[in-house]
Amino acid sequence: MMLSSSPSSMARSSLEEMLDSLRRQDEYEKPKDLPPALPARPTSRARLPSTRKSLRTDFSVDEENGRKGVLENGGKRSELEGKEEGKRSELEGKEEGKRKEKELGLKRNSFGSKRMKKEQENMDSPYIDGMVVEEEKKDGVLEANLIKSTKSGQVEWEDNIGYFIKKELRVWCPVANGKWESGKIQSTSGDEAFVSLSSGNVVKVPTGELLPANPDILEGVDDLIQLSYLNEPSVIHNLRYRYSRDTIYSKAGPVLVAVNPFKDVQIYGNKFVTAYSQKLMDSPHVYAIADTAYKEMMGDGVNQSIIISGESGAGKTETAKFAMQYLAAIGGGSDGIEHEILNTNCILEAFGNAKTSRNDNSSRFGKLIEIHFSTLGKICGAKIQTFLLEKSRVVQLATGERSYHIFYQLCAGAPSLLKETLNLKTASEYNYLNQSECLTIEGVDDAKKFHKLMEALDVQICKEDKDHAFAMLAAVLWLGNISFQVIDNENHVEVLADEALTTTAKLIGCSAEDLMLDLSTCKIQAGKDSIAKRLTLQQAIDSRDALAKFIYGSLFDWLVEQINKSLEVGKRCTGRSISILDIYGFESFKKNSFEQFCINYANERLQQHFNRHLFKLEQEEYELDGVDWTKVEFEDNEECLSLIEKKPLGIMSLLDEESNFPKATDLTFANKLKQHLIANSSFKGERGRAFSVRHYAGEVLYDTNGFLEKNRDPLHSALIHLLSSCTCKLPQLFASKMFNQSQKPATSQLGALDTQKRSVGTKFKGQLFKLMHQLENTTPHFIRCIKPNSKQLPGIYEEDLVLQQLRCCGVLEVVRISRAGYPTRMTHQEFAGRFGFLLSENHVPRDPLSISVAVLQQFNVLPEMYQVGYTKLYLRPGQVGALEDRRKQVLQGILVIQKCFRGCQARLYFHELKKEAITLQSFVRGENSRRNYATVAWSCSAIAPQIQDEQLTAIICLQSGRTCVVGLQTCGVFQCTFSHPFLNYVVPAVIRGWLVRKHLNHMHKLKQSNPVIAKSKRRAGRKSSEVKDIPLEQLQILPSDVVELQRRVIKMEATLGQKEEENAALREQLQQYEARWLEYEAKMKSMEEMWQKQMASLQMSLAAARKSLASENTAGEPGRVDVTSPRYYDSEDTMSMGSRTPSGSTPKFSSAISVGRESNGPLAVVNNLAKEFELRRHIFDDDAKAMVEVKAVSPASNMHPDVELRKLKIRFESWKKDYKIRLKETKVRLHKLGHSEVDKSRRKWWGKISSRVS
Repeated sequence: MMLSSSPSSMARSSLEEMLDSLRRQDEYEKPKDLPPALPARPTSRARLPSTRKSLRTDFSVDEENGRKGVLENGGKRSELEGKEEGKRSELEGKEEGKRKEKELGLKRNSFGSKRMKKEQENMDSPYIDGMVVEEEKKDGVLEANLIKSTKSGQVEWEDNIGYFIKKELRVWCPVANGKWESGKIQSTSGDEAFVSLSSGNVVKVPTGELLPANPDILEGVDDLIQLSYLNEPSVIHNLRYRYSRDTIYSKAGPVLVAVNPFKDVQIYGNKFVTAYSQKLMDSPHVYAIADTAYKEMMGDGVNQSIIISGESGAGKTETAKFAMQYLAAIGGGSDGIEHEILNTNCILEAFGNAKTSRNDNSSRFGKLIEIHFSTLGKICGAKIQTFLLEKSRVVQLATGERSYHIFYQLCAGAPSLLKETLNLKTASEYNYLNQSECLTIEGVDDAKKFHKLMEALDVQICKEDKDHAFAMLAAVLWLGNISFQVIDNENHVEVLADEALTTTAKLIGCSAEDLMLDLSTCKIQAGKDSIAKRLTLQQAIDSRDALAKFIYGSLFDWLVEQINKSLEVGKRCTGRSISILDIYGFESFKKNSFEQFCINYANERLQQHFNRHLFKLEQEEYELDGVDWTKVEFEDNEECLSLIEKKPLGIMSLLDEESNFPKATDLTFANKLKQHLIANSSFKGERGRAFSVRHYAGEVLYDTNGFLEKNRDPLHSALIHLLSSCTCKLPQLFASKMFNQSQKPATSQLGALDTQKRSVGTKFKGQLFKLMHQLENTTPHFIRCIKPNSKQLPGIYEEDLVLQQLRCCGVLEVVRISRAGYPTRMTHQEFAGRFGFLLSENHVPRDPLSISVAVLQQFNVLPEMYQVGYTKLYLRPGQVGALEDRRKQVLQGILVIQKCFRGCQARLYFHELKKEAITLQSFVRGENSRRNYATVAWSCSAIAPQIQDEQLTAIICLQSGRTCVVGLQTCGVFQCTFSHPFLNYVVPAVIRGWLVRKHLNHMHKLKQSNPVIAKSKRRAGRKSSEVKDIPLEQLQILPSDVVELQRRVIKMEATLGQKEEENAALREQLQQYEARWLEYEAKMKSMEEMWQKQMASLQMSLAAARKSLASENTAGEPGRVDVTSPRYYDSEDTMSMGSRTPSGSTPKFSSAISVGRESNGPLAVVNNLAKEFELRRHIFDDDAKAMVEVKAVSPASNMHPDVELRKLKIRFESWKKDYKIRLKETKVRLHKLGHSEVDKSRRKWWGKISSRVS
């Protein structure tokens, strides 16, 4: 069904307006004074959706001018006719474009050109052959943009040259050896130009070879996309500029370019991790790539992968470690598993990395580390996969190279006990290590590396397994030292029974005789019988080397299994992961063997994965969705992969075929390759056993010597049985895995066992396909590592080497696609749902396409900044960011309005609640006040009679006091009269006051004993103070007062009974304390007696020692006193004695001891011990007496008897132990001073002392 417009439809949609604006922009003329056009793609034009999409029906195509618009007459055309005309127009456009290009003599990627240079034609490429000059048009429409833009090509070229001369702009001029140098055009003569180089020289070059240079303001840009002129010299110069300032990371569109600095650069650590995780820094960095992968994994729930590639020595391993460090920092949890993951780098580097001629730390295996995360974004486990360990490096080394680091680290850093157990020698004494005449690496300490390795292994595996692993490593080294001797004319050999043989047998746990037999003979199965056949010298050496390679390869696989067990995710697996691929880089040496072939094959596969995601899928999506797009050609390696993988005539297939023939040789394999593959353009046959393959990174010459043997990887069945019978754990495990993989022995000449069912090459191919499948299910992030120089030195930048690597990995093509492409893409529904609310007009049709186009037009997004596809909207870089900023501003404004509205509502509601709360509170407060008033009134009416009674009681008390005074006067106590009449009044007043105060004190005592009585007395006192002037005859005792007094007496009697019960309980408690104190006193006496006995024993011992030394000093030699060092005792015994004094006071007699020693020798030492003994005895006696006295004086003290006694006992025991040790030390010193007779006498009394002390 064709889309057409209705005649009655007069309204123009947003898409029509957009198309009109595009047409007007195409017709707009460029000003003459502007600089020449940059090498970017032509202006994009939006494309109509497919007719199969159910969009509006008022769109069609105007056939006259080829523009998309509205047909007023509503003419229709069949879909088939449109397709046929479109194809015919496309072919005509291509031919016309090629013809014009040839006529105008344009050189692509130079002045006056907008097209990319095609590097190489590839017949098997899925893209159209040749240069795609015209943009594809459907429905019979053809736009001759190239013809239009270069209609007067020579005039435009001359204008460009003149512009560069006038503005004195720099250009790139080719010089010798394929290098470029900047300069300025002085003048032109025809097709040649005179260029003044920066070095001062003036050269004459064709104008077609000149390339424009970028202005100075663009020097050292972060992203190569920002370069105005994208060409090889500009890219090389930009990377050099950044590299010279230690800025090693640059962006090439979606790819991170990392140049190896060959030194420590201070751009890593926790500070930078925080900066990139919080978006405080946005410069290119491996942290930024890891952060992007982490955020996309958490946001989209899609697994991510970081693919690090580059040639050997480019820094892939270090880059992978930095990426892992960032993920461990932001995804670290409380269990510390991120540290275990980081420790695996140290282990795998030691066992899998080695020094080569191009790299001091080259990875000789490939690894894929899959880090798993929880739903909260924390690391919960990891898994490591390895690929094709280079086992031949164990037994064969090139000059200047080393074997795996672990061998040298073990020999240099193993502790003496481990060396003795393994019978380890220096690295120079092992044949497997000294054959390359390179045992150390400059600037690397193998001993320190071994200590770090031990720390990492302690986390991953147990001590027993670690010892077994070291035993296997030592066994491999000693295997290389096993030698053979020829015993007959047929070159048959036998093993020499030397140290290497016995040590190897001991380490793997077998007998030396069995090892000798299996290394020098092989068994051939003939029916039911087996025949033992002696091996020749070369066969025996191959057998020995095969055993060494098998043990090391199995050990490496076992070690990876142990690491995976320690990092296992288990039930915590959520399916979210980030995979980091660190695999060997492209290699091309003087002699390339089977390992280099497999390594380069893996890099071919990774390059195809790179092409697929950055070239093929990108451009295929543009084409399928109808985006106006000019294809970018790139180096496709499909033909090389077909050469290697194709069946049945691929290199891998032919290698397996030859490996199955017992009599096949490396020469027959080379001849078969030349016979069947000579027609392939990526293959080239060489003389003898050599052949060449044209890889994406360059042509590599391979030598087939050893291809068949390494592909078979044979191992004698007798050696497998030998390992299975060993007493050690690991050899048995290796043999059992071998038997599990294969059950049937092969009938080869040497009785080898087909240990893997498949050849090494086929197995590696399967692993590679599995890896590619895993990577295809992830979102890739690419990091291209660049090696700046072949000398591995900092500060050196070799342009030709860098350019070769950039060409190989297709960096320039990536930048071109990124500049011309649309990295941001959203479906129409997603875009309309996210930005549709930003529209200010309501009359826009509500279909997603119209909404999307209306949003773009409202915010003045230029038409060349986006493309409208069938299903998606494609945007240039930066456009979505601007829309997101606007969306954020609008949402922020909406939030402000909502905030104000909700605040107003909340305030109104609050005021209503406040008003209601105040009303309710007023009622509650009134009710409470009324209730309080009623309670106070009732209380006053109830206590009024009691107040009167108290007042009367006070009056009676006062009156009784007055009566007592009067009685005293009547009795004649105060019969005397004073000389002064005033004293007759003062003295009675003083006496009455004294009586009142005495009565008051009595009342206070009653108050303390009984609050009730005190209260009643207080009331009575107040009453008496008020009615103290009432005469005694007016007082009358009422019956109610008597009843009240009786009631109070009964109450006091009850209170008195309670007090008596409390007193009885207190007396019982007192008796218990007295009993416990008596028991404590008994314990103290027993302890004192025991101490006195021990003190007496020590005194006796010291007296005997003093007497013996006195006699010895009188009869001994004078020179013996100087033998003992007096300072030794002062520095040890005296200091320890002072620091261990229980009371904390150190006796001050060190000087006396020193003087005594100098004068009396050994006798002074014993005297000092005796003095210390007396001092300690007095201290302990004083402490014990003090405890008894304190307890006797204050039994209710807070000091707990048992605790204090225990502390005192501990102090005594510690001093006793220390004192006994010093007695023994003194004995040893005195023993050195005496002769045999004195020694005998001394043993007797020293024995007594020891027995008494103990």
